[in-house]
Amino acid sequence: MKNIKLALWAILLGLTGLWLLAVAWPESVTFFSIRGVMVQYSGVMGMGVMSIAMFLALRPRWLEPVLGGLDKSYRLHKWLGIAGLIISVMHWLWAKGPKWMVGWGLLERPQRGPRPEVDSEAVLSWSETIQQLFREQRGFAESVGEWAFYAAAILMILALIKAFPYHWFAKTHQWIAVAYLVLVFHATILVEFSYWSQPVGWVTALLMIAGTVSAVLVLLGRVGASHRVKGSIEALEYHKELRVLETTIKLDNGWPGHQAGQFAFVNFDDKEGRHPFTIASDWNPETRSILFISKALGDYTELLPDHLHVKSAVSVEGPYGRFTFDDANPRQIWVGAGIGITPFIARMKEMALARSDNKAITLFCCTPEPDPALRQKLEADARAANIQLHMVVDGRDDLLTGERVRTLIPEWLSASVWFCGPAAFGQSLQADLTRNGLAAQAFHQELFNMR
Repeated sequence: MKNIKLALWAILLGLTGLWLLAVAWPESVTFFSIRGVMVQYSGVMGMGVMSIAMFLALRPRWLEPVLGGLDKSYRLHKWLGIAGLIISVMHWLWAKGPKWMVGWGLLERPQRGPRPEVDSEAVLSWSETIQQLFREQRGFAESVGEWAFYAAAILMILALIKAFPYHWFAKTHQWIAVAYLVLVFHATILVEFSYWSQPVGWVTALLMIAGTVSAVLVLLGRVGASHRVKGSIEALEYHKELRVLETTIKLDNGWPGHQAGQFAFVNFDDKEGRHPFTIASDWNPETRSILFISKALGDYTELLPDHLHVKSAVSVEGPYGRFTFDDANPRQIWVGAGIGITPFIARMKEMALARSDNKAITLFCCTPEPDPALRQKLEADARAANIQLHMVVDGRDDLLTGERVRTLIPEWLSASVWFCGPAAFGQSLQADLTRNGLAAQAFHQELFNMR
Protein backbone atom coordinates (compact mmCIF):
# COMPACT_ATOMS: atom_id res chain seq x y z
CA MET A 1 0.00 0.00 0.00
CA LYS A 2 2.84 2.38 0.79
CA ASN A 3 4.21 2.31 -2.77
CA ILE A 4 0.89 3.11 -4.41
CA LYS A 5 0.18 5.91 -1.93
CA LEU A 6 3.58 7.41 -2.77
CA ALA A 7 2.88 6.95 -6.49
CA LEU A 8 -0.48 8.71 -6.20
CA TRP A 9 0.98 11.71 -4.37
CA ALA A 10 3.98 11.84 -6.73
CA ILE A 11 1.60 12.02 -9.72
CA LEU A 12 -0.61 14.73 -8.18
CA LEU A 13 2.25 16.85 -6.82
CA GLY A 14 4.42 16.32 -9.91
CA LEU A 15 1.73 17.53 -12.31
CA THR A 16 0.91 20.43 -10.00
CA GLY A 17 4.57 21.45 -9.83
CA LEU A 18 4.96 21.39 -13.61
CA TRP A 19 1.81 23.45 -14.03
CA LEU A 20 3.01 26.04 -11.48
CA LEU A 21 6.19 26.49 -13.50
CA ALA A 22 4.14 27.33 -16.60
CA VAL A 23 1.13 29.27 -15.32
CA ALA A 24 0.93 32.97 -16.12
CA TRP A 25 -0.74 34.59 -13.13
CA PRO A 26 -3.24 37.38 -13.98
CA GLU A 27 -2.17 40.98 -13.29
CA SER A 28 -5.45 41.79 -11.57
CA VAL A 29 -7.10 39.20 -9.32
CA THR A 30 -10.80 38.91 -10.16
CA PHE A 31 -13.24 36.04 -10.02
CA PHE A 32 -13.05 35.55 -13.78
CA SER A 33 -9.26 35.73 -13.91
CA ILE A 34 -9.05 33.07 -11.17
CA ARG A 35 -11.63 31.06 -13.06
CA GLY A 36 -9.42 30.98 -16.15
CA VAL A 37 -6.45 29.77 -14.11
CA MET A 38 -8.47 27.05 -12.37
CA VAL A 39 -10.00 25.79 -15.62
CA GLN A 40 -6.50 25.28 -17.00
CA TYR A 41 -5.17 23.67 -13.79
CA SER A 42 -8.07 21.23 -13.44
CA GLY A 43 -7.85 20.41 -17.15
CA VAL A 44 -4.15 19.54 -16.98
CA MET A 45 -4.59 17.54 -13.77
CA GLY A 46 -7.68 15.70 -15.00
CA MET A 47 -6.09 14.59 -18.26
CA GLY A 48 -2.88 13.61 -16.47
CA VAL A 49 -4.47 11.28 -13.93
CA MET A 50 -6.93 9.82 -16.45
CA SER A 51 -4.10 9.11 -18.91
CA ILE A 52 -2.10 7.21 -16.28
CA ALA A 53 -5.24 5.33 -15.18
CA MET A 54 -5.87 4.36 -18.82
CA PHE A 55 -2.30 3.09 -19.16
CA LEU A 56 -2.62 1.00 -15.97
CA ALA A 57 -5.70 -0.65 -17.49
CA LEU A 58 -3.30 -2.51 -19.83
CA ARG A 59 -2.03 -4.54 -16.84
CA PRO A 60 1.69 -3.80 -17.48
CA ARG A 61 3.64 -6.56 -15.75
CA TRP A 62 6.88 -4.57 -15.66
CA LEU A 63 5.29 -2.21 -13.11
CA GLU A 64 4.42 -5.00 -10.67
CA PRO A 65 7.78 -4.97 -8.81
CA VAL A 66 7.49 -1.19 -8.41
CA LEU A 67 3.89 -1.06 -7.20
CA GLY A 68 3.83 -4.41 -5.40
CA GLY A 69 1.73 -6.47 -7.78
CA LEU A 70 -1.18 -6.12 -10.19
CA ASP A 71 -3.63 -5.96 -7.29
CA LYS A 72 -1.85 -2.81 -6.06
CA SER A 73 -1.69 -1.48 -9.63
CA TYR A 74 -5.46 -1.87 -9.92
CA ARG A 75 -5.95 -0.10 -6.60
CA LEU A 76 -3.87 2.82 -7.93
CA HIS A 77 -5.95 2.69 -11.15
CA LYS A 78 -9.09 2.99 -9.03
CA TRP A 79 -7.73 5.89 -6.96
CA LEU A 80 -6.65 7.72 -10.10
CA GLY A 81 -10.10 7.15 -11.59
CA ILE A 82 -11.74 8.63 -8.49
CA ALA A 83 -9.29 11.54 -8.53
CA GLY A 84 -10.00 12.07 -12.23
CA LEU A 85 -13.75 12.10 -11.56
CA ILE A 86 -13.42 14.66 -8.75
CA ILE A 87 -11.06 16.88 -10.75
CA SER A 88 -13.29 16.66 -13.84
CA VAL A 89 -16.32 17.74 -11.81
CA MET A 90 -14.30 20.71 -10.53
CA HIS A 91 -13.24 21.53 -14.10
CA TRP A 92 -16.87 21.35 -15.28
CA LEU A 93 -18.07 23.57 -12.41
CA TRP A 94 -15.40 26.19 -13.06
CA ALA A 95 -16.23 26.16 -16.77
CA LYS A 96 -20.04 26.14 -16.53
CA GLY A 97 -20.79 27.62 -13.11
CA PRO A 98 -19.88 31.25 -13.87
CA LYS A 99 -22.03 31.17 -17.02
CA TRP A 100 -25.01 30.01 -14.96
CA MET A 101 -24.33 32.67 -12.35
CA VAL A 102 -24.26 35.38 -15.04
CA GLY A 103 -27.57 34.07 -16.38
CA TRP A 104 -29.08 34.15 -12.87
CA GLY A 105 -27.88 37.74 -12.37
CA LEU A 106 -25.45 36.81 -9.60
CA LEU A 107 -22.37 37.81 -11.59
CA GLU A 108 -21.68 40.46 -14.18
CA ARG A 109 -20.02 39.30 -17.34
CA PRO A 110 -16.59 40.96 -17.69
CA GLN A 111 -16.01 43.33 -20.55
CA ARG A 112 -13.99 41.75 -23.33
CA GLY A 113 -10.94 43.63 -24.53
CA PRO A 114 -10.56 44.52 -28.19
CA ARG A 115 -9.73 41.54 -30.39
CA PRO A 116 -6.28 41.73 -32.01
CA GLU A 117 -6.43 42.70 -35.65
CA VAL A 118 -5.53 39.91 -38.07
CA ASP A 119 -3.51 40.78 -41.14
CA SER A 120 -4.88 38.42 -43.77
CA GLU A 121 -1.82 38.97 -45.95
CA ALA A 122 0.71 38.28 -43.20
CA VAL A 123 2.70 35.05 -43.39
CA LEU A 124 2.06 33.05 -40.22
CA SER A 125 4.66 30.88 -38.56
CA TRP A 126 3.85 27.19 -38.08
CA SER A 127 3.13 27.87 -34.41
CA GLU A 128 0.75 30.70 -35.22
CA THR A 129 -0.93 28.58 -37.89
CA ILE A 130 -1.58 25.74 -35.42
CA GLN A 131 -2.78 28.18 -32.78
CA GLN A 132 -5.24 29.73 -35.21
CA LEU A 133 -6.47 26.27 -36.23
CA PHE A 134 -7.00 25.35 -32.56
CA ARG A 135 -8.85 28.62 -31.98
CA GLU A 136 -11.27 27.79 -34.79
CA GLN A 137 -12.06 24.40 -33.18
CA ARG A 138 -12.70 25.71 -29.63
CA GLY A 139 -16.49 25.67 -29.83
CA PHE A 140 -16.64 22.12 -31.15
CA ALA A 141 -14.04 20.92 -28.61
CA GLU A 142 -16.00 22.45 -25.73
CA SER A 143 -19.23 20.83 -26.89
CA VAL A 144 -17.95 17.27 -27.42
CA GLY A 145 -15.81 17.49 -24.28
CA GLU A 146 -18.86 18.34 -22.17
CA TRP A 147 -20.78 15.31 -23.42
CA ALA A 148 -17.74 13.05 -23.03
CA PHE A 149 -17.46 14.25 -19.42
CA TYR A 150 -21.09 13.31 -18.74
CA ALA A 151 -20.57 9.84 -20.22
CA ALA A 152 -17.30 9.22 -18.37
CA ALA A 153 -18.75 10.41 -15.06
CA ILE A 154 -21.72 8.03 -15.33
CA LEU A 155 -19.47 5.09 -16.24
CA MET A 156 -17.04 5.83 -13.40
CA ILE A 157 -19.86 6.04 -10.87
CA LEU A 158 -21.28 2.71 -12.11
CA ALA A 159 -17.83 1.15 -11.68
CA LEU A 160 -17.81 2.20 -8.01
CA ILE A 161 -21.24 0.70 -7.27
CA LYS A 162 -20.58 -2.82 -5.97
CA ALA A 163 -24.17 -3.89 -6.65
CA PHE A 164 -23.63 -3.28 -10.37
CA PRO A 165 -23.03 -6.80 -11.81
CA TYR A 166 -19.41 -7.59 -12.67
CA HIS A 167 -20.14 -8.75 -16.23
CA TRP A 168 -21.93 -5.46 -16.96
CA PHE A 169 -19.13 -3.54 -15.27
CA ALA A 170 -16.54 -5.31 -17.45
CA LYS A 171 -18.42 -4.37 -20.62
CA THR A 172 -19.41 -0.79 -19.79
CA HIS A 173 -16.05 0.10 -18.25
CA GLN A 174 -14.43 -0.30 -21.66
CA TRP A 175 -16.59 2.52 -22.99
CA ILE A 176 -14.64 4.95 -20.82
CA ALA A 177 -11.89 4.55 -23.43
CA VAL A 178 -14.17 6.17 -26.04
CA ALA A 179 -14.95 9.10 -23.72
CA TYR A 180 -11.23 9.42 -22.94
CA LEU A 181 -10.31 9.70 -26.63
CA VAL A 182 -12.85 12.52 -27.04
CA LEU A 183 -11.42 14.26 -23.97
CA VAL A 184 -7.92 14.02 -25.48
CA PHE A 185 -9.18 16.02 -28.45
CA HIS A 186 -10.93 18.45 -26.06
CA ALA A 187 -7.74 18.99 -24.04
CA THR A 188 -5.44 19.27 -27.07
CA ILE A 189 -7.52 22.16 -28.45
CA LEU A 190 -8.29 23.97 -25.18
CA VAL A 191 -5.10 23.69 -23.11
CA GLU A 192 -3.30 27.03 -22.91
CA PHE A 193 -1.28 27.03 -26.13
CA SER A 194 1.88 28.31 -24.44
CA TYR A 195 1.97 25.14 -22.28
CA TRP A 196 2.93 23.01 -25.27
CA SER A 197 6.38 24.63 -25.42
CA GLN A 198 7.04 23.99 -21.71
CA PRO A 199 7.66 20.89 -19.52
CA VAL A 200 4.03 20.68 -18.39
CA GLY A 201 2.95 20.48 -22.02
CA TRP A 202 5.59 17.92 -22.94
CA VAL A 203 4.59 15.65 -20.03
CA THR A 204 0.87 16.13 -20.74
CA ALA A 205 1.43 15.26 -24.40
CA LEU A 206 3.41 12.10 -23.52
CA LEU A 207 0.75 11.01 -21.05
CA MET A 208 -2.05 11.58 -23.56
CA ILE A 209 -0.17 9.67 -26.26
CA ALA A 210 0.31 6.73 -23.87
CA GLY A 211 -3.33 6.99 -22.83
CA THR A 212 -4.52 7.12 -26.43
CA VAL A 213 -2.57 4.00 -27.39
CA SER A 214 -3.90 2.28 -24.26
CA ALA A 215 -7.49 3.28 -25.03
CA VAL A 216 -7.25 1.89 -28.56
CA LEU A 217 -5.84 -1.41 -27.25
CA VAL A 218 -8.66 -1.59 -24.69
CA LEU A 219 -11.29 -1.07 -27.38
CA LEU A 220 -9.66 -3.71 -29.60
CA GLY A 221 -9.73 -6.22 -26.72
CA ARG A 222 -5.95 -6.52 -26.65
CA VAL A 223 -5.43 -6.07 -22.90
CA GLY A 224 -3.25 -8.96 -21.73
CA ALA A 225 -3.45 -10.63 -25.15
CA SER A 226 0.24 -11.58 -25.18
CA HIS A 227 -0.16 -13.37 -21.84
CA ARG A 228 -3.14 -15.55 -22.80
CA VAL A 229 -2.93 -19.31 -23.22
CA LYS A 230 -5.75 -21.61 -24.30
CA GLY A 231 -6.63 -24.81 -22.51
CA SER A 232 -9.44 -27.13 -21.52
CA ILE A 233 -11.06 -28.20 -18.27
CA GLU A 234 -9.47 -31.45 -17.11
CA ALA A 235 -11.38 -32.09 -13.86
CA LEU A 236 -14.08 -30.57 -11.65
CA GLU A 237 -14.73 -31.26 -7.96
CA TYR A 238 -17.52 -29.47 -6.10
CA HIS A 239 -17.74 -29.33 -2.31
CA LYS A 240 -21.41 -28.56 -1.81
CA GLU A 241 -21.32 -27.85 1.93
CA LEU A 242 -18.74 -25.08 1.50
CA ARG A 243 -19.92 -24.10 -2.00
CA VAL A 244 -16.33 -24.47 -3.19
CA LEU A 245 -15.37 -25.61 -6.68
CA GLU A 246 -11.99 -27.04 -7.67
CA THR A 247 -11.29 -26.60 -11.38
CA THR A 248 -8.26 -28.24 -12.98
CA ILE A 249 -7.28 -26.89 -16.40
CA LYS A 250 -4.80 -28.40 -18.82
CA LEU A 251 -3.02 -25.59 -20.64
CA ASP A 252 -1.68 -25.57 -24.16
CA ASN A 253 1.96 -24.73 -24.77
CA GLY A 254 2.94 -21.15 -24.00
CA TRP A 255 2.31 -20.79 -20.28
CA PRO A 256 5.53 -19.32 -18.77
CA GLY A 257 5.03 -20.97 -15.38
CA HIS A 258 4.02 -19.26 -12.17
CA GLN A 259 4.97 -18.83 -8.55
CA ALA A 260 2.73 -19.87 -5.70
CA GLY A 261 0.51 -16.98 -4.65
CA GLN A 262 0.07 -15.52 -8.12
CA PHE A 263 -3.28 -15.26 -9.88
CA ALA A 264 -4.66 -15.34 -13.41
CA PHE A 265 -7.67 -14.13 -15.36
CA VAL A 266 -9.76 -17.04 -16.58
CA ASN A 267 -12.30 -16.84 -19.41
CA PHE A 268 -14.79 -19.68 -19.13
CA ASP A 269 -17.40 -17.90 -21.27
CA ASP A 270 -16.91 -15.10 -23.80
CA LYS A 271 -20.21 -13.53 -22.69
CA GLU A 272 -18.90 -13.19 -19.14
CA GLY A 273 -15.32 -12.28 -19.99
CA ARG A 274 -12.28 -12.80 -17.80
CA HIS A 275 -12.48 -13.13 -14.03
CA PRO A 276 -9.49 -13.20 -11.65
CA PHE A 277 -8.76 -16.38 -9.68
CA THR A 278 -5.83 -17.21 -7.41
CA ILE A 279 -3.81 -20.18 -8.64
CA ALA A 280 -3.97 -23.09 -6.17
CA SER A 281 -1.27 -25.34 -7.61
CA ASP A 282 2.43 -25.43 -8.32
CA TRP A 283 3.63 -25.62 -11.92
CA ASN A 284 4.81 -28.76 -13.66
CA PRO A 285 5.68 -28.13 -17.35
CA GLU A 286 5.30 -31.86 -18.07
CA THR A 287 1.64 -32.07 -17.01
CA ARG A 288 0.79 -28.40 -17.79
CA SER A 289 -2.12 -28.58 -15.32
CA ILE A 290 -3.24 -25.61 -13.24
CA LEU A 291 -5.77 -25.63 -10.39
CA PHE A 292 -8.21 -22.88 -9.41
CA ILE A 293 -10.39 -22.98 -6.30
CA SER A 294 -13.44 -20.73 -6.33
CA LYS A 295 -16.15 -20.08 -3.75
CA ALA A 296 -19.73 -19.03 -4.55
CA LEU A 297 -19.56 -15.38 -3.50
CA GLY A 298 -21.63 -13.76 -6.26
CA ASP A 299 -23.78 -14.31 -9.32
CA TYR A 300 -20.92 -15.54 -11.49
CA THR A 301 -19.19 -17.93 -9.08
CA GLU A 302 -22.52 -19.34 -7.91
CA LEU A 303 -23.29 -20.46 -11.47
CA LEU A 304 -19.91 -22.05 -12.22
CA PRO A 305 -20.66 -25.55 -10.82
CA ASP A 306 -23.68 -25.87 -13.13
CA HIS A 307 -22.14 -24.29 -16.21
CA LEU A 308 -18.63 -25.78 -16.36
CA HIS A 309 -17.98 -29.13 -17.97
CA VAL A 310 -14.93 -31.33 -18.43
CA LYS A 311 -13.22 -30.77 -21.82
CA SER A 312 -14.78 -27.29 -22.22
CA ALA A 313 -12.39 -24.79 -23.83
CA VAL A 314 -11.06 -21.96 -21.65
CA SER A 315 -8.51 -19.17 -21.83
CA VAL A 316 -6.08 -18.27 -19.03
CA GLU A 317 -4.20 -14.96 -18.85
CA GLY A 318 -1.27 -14.37 -16.54
CA PRO A 319 0.40 -14.95 -14.23
CA TYR A 320 0.10 -11.77 -12.20
CA GLY A 321 0.77 -10.70 -8.63
CA ARG A 322 3.61 -10.39 -6.12
CA PHE A 323 2.08 -12.35 -3.23
CA THR A 324 4.93 -14.83 -3.64
CA PHE A 325 6.30 -15.33 -0.09
CA ASP A 326 9.71 -13.85 -0.91
CA ASP A 327 11.47 -12.29 2.09
CA ALA A 328 14.52 -12.71 4.32
CA ASN A 329 12.65 -13.30 7.60
CA PRO A 330 13.47 -16.56 9.41
CA ARG A 331 9.79 -17.17 10.22
CA GLN A 332 6.53 -16.64 8.37
CA ILE A 333 2.96 -16.45 9.64
CA TRP A 334 0.27 -17.22 7.10
CA VAL A 335 -3.39 -16.34 7.55
CA GLY A 336 -5.89 -17.63 5.02
CA ALA A 337 -9.55 -16.75 5.58
CA GLY A 338 -12.24 -18.47 3.55
CA ILE A 339 -11.25 -18.77 -0.11
CA GLY A 340 -8.13 -16.79 0.86
CA ILE A 341 -6.52 -20.14 1.73
CA THR A 342 -5.88 -20.70 -2.00
CA PRO A 343 -2.40 -19.12 -2.38
CA PHE A 344 -1.17 -20.99 0.69
CA ILE A 345 -2.29 -24.32 -0.79
CA ALA A 346 -0.24 -23.54 -3.90
CA ARG A 347 2.80 -22.58 -1.81
CA MET A 348 2.61 -25.75 0.29
CA LYS A 349 2.52 -27.90 -2.84
CA GLU A 350 5.50 -25.98 -4.22
CA MET A 351 7.45 -26.40 -0.96
CA ALA A 352 6.66 -30.11 -0.73
CA LEU A 353 8.30 -30.64 -4.13
CA ALA A 354 11.27 -28.31 -3.62
CA ARG A 355 12.00 -29.14 0.04
CA SER A 356 14.37 -26.17 0.13
CA ASP A 357 12.65 -23.64 2.41
CA ASN A 358 13.99 -23.84 5.95
CA LYS A 359 11.72 -21.15 7.41
CA ALA A 360 9.53 -21.91 10.39
CA ILE A 361 5.99 -21.40 9.09
CA THR A 362 2.64 -21.37 10.87
CA LEU A 363 -0.59 -21.37 8.88
CA PHE A 364 -3.90 -20.21 10.34
CA CYS A 365 -6.84 -21.41 8.26
CA CYS A 366 -10.00 -19.49 9.19
CA THR A 367 -13.03 -21.25 7.77
CA PRO A 368 -16.48 -22.68 8.38
CA GLU A 369 -16.31 -26.35 9.31
CA PRO A 370 -14.69 -27.89 6.20
CA ASP A 371 -15.84 -31.19 4.80
CA PRO A 372 -13.56 -34.13 5.67
CA ALA A 373 -12.09 -34.41 2.17
CA LEU A 374 -10.96 -30.78 2.04
CA ARG A 375 -9.58 -30.90 5.57
CA GLN A 376 -7.60 -34.07 4.82
CA LYS A 377 -6.11 -32.44 1.70
CA LEU A 378 -5.12 -29.35 3.66
CA GLU A 379 -3.57 -31.36 6.50
CA ALA A 380 -1.69 -33.57 4.03
CA ASP A 381 -0.30 -30.51 2.22
CA ALA A 382 0.81 -28.97 5.54
CA ARG A 383 2.58 -32.20 6.61
CA ALA A 384 4.31 -32.56 3.25
CA ALA A 385 5.58 -28.96 3.46
CA ASN A 386 6.51 -29.23 7.17
CA ILE A 387 4.16 -26.42 8.14
CA GLN A 388 2.35 -26.03 11.46
CA LEU A 389 -1.39 -25.80 10.76
CA HIS A 390 -4.02 -24.20 13.02
CA MET A 391 -7.64 -24.63 11.97
CA VAL A 392 -9.84 -21.77 13.22
CA VAL A 393 -13.44 -22.85 12.67
CA ASP A 394 -16.20 -20.23 12.64
CA GLY A 395 -18.69 -20.63 15.48
CA ARG A 396 -16.52 -23.17 17.27
CA ASP A 397 -13.23 -21.42 17.98
CA ASP A 398 -12.43 -17.94 19.22
CA LEU A 399 -11.88 -15.38 16.50
CA LEU A 400 -8.33 -15.03 15.29
CA THR A 401 -6.98 -11.69 16.51
CA GLY A 402 -3.58 -10.07 16.54
CA GLU A 403 -3.38 -10.74 20.27
CA ARG A 404 -4.03 -14.44 19.75
CA VAL A 405 -1.35 -14.62 17.02
CA ARG A 406 1.15 -12.94 19.35
CA THR A 407 0.28 -15.36 22.14
CA LEU A 408 0.56 -18.53 20.05
CA ILE A 409 3.80 -17.50 18.28
CA PRO A 410 6.33 -15.99 20.75
CA GLU A 411 8.78 -15.24 17.90
CA TRP A 412 6.21 -13.22 15.93
CA LEU A 413 8.36 -10.05 15.88
CA SER A 414 10.96 -11.82 13.72
CA ALA A 415 8.30 -13.07 11.30
CA SER A 416 6.70 -11.78 8.15
CA VAL A 417 2.93 -12.05 7.96
CA TRP A 418 1.15 -13.08 4.76
CA PHE A 419 -2.61 -12.52 4.76
CA CYS A 420 -5.25 -13.36 2.17
CA GLY A 421 -8.92 -12.93 3.00
CA PRO A 422 -11.51 -10.27 3.77
CA ALA A 423 -9.93 -6.79 3.68
CA ALA A 424 -11.33 -5.65 7.03
CA PHE A 425 -9.98 -8.77 8.77
CA GLY A 426 -6.53 -8.14 7.33
CA GLN A 427 -6.57 -4.48 8.29
CA SER A 428 -7.50 -5.41 11.87
CA LEU A 429 -4.62 -7.90 12.14
CA GLN A 430 -2.16 -5.46 10.59
CA ALA A 431 -3.20 -2.64 12.92
CA ASP A 432 -2.70 -4.81 16.02
CA LEU A 433 0.63 -6.31 14.96
CA THR A 434 2.20 -3.08 13.72
CA ARG A 435 0.96 -1.21 16.79
CA ASN A 436 2.83 -3.76 18.90
CA GLY A 437 6.10 -3.56 16.99
CA LEU A 438 5.86 -5.46 13.70
CA ALA A 439 7.53 -3.58 10.85
CA ALA A 440 4.90 -2.29 8.39
CA GLN A 441 6.75 -3.80 5.43
CA ALA A 442 6.62 -7.24 7.09
CA PHE A 443 2.84 -7.46 6.64
CA HIS A 444 1.78 -8.58 3.17
CA GLN A 445 -1.87 -8.45 2.11
CA GLU A 446 -3.38 -9.34 -1.23
CA LEU A 447 -5.80 -6.59 -2.37
CA PHE A 448 -7.78 -9.04 -4.45
CA ASN A 449 -10.39 -6.60 -5.67
CA MET A 450 -10.43 -5.70 -9.35
CA ARG A 451 -12.94 -2.83 -9.14
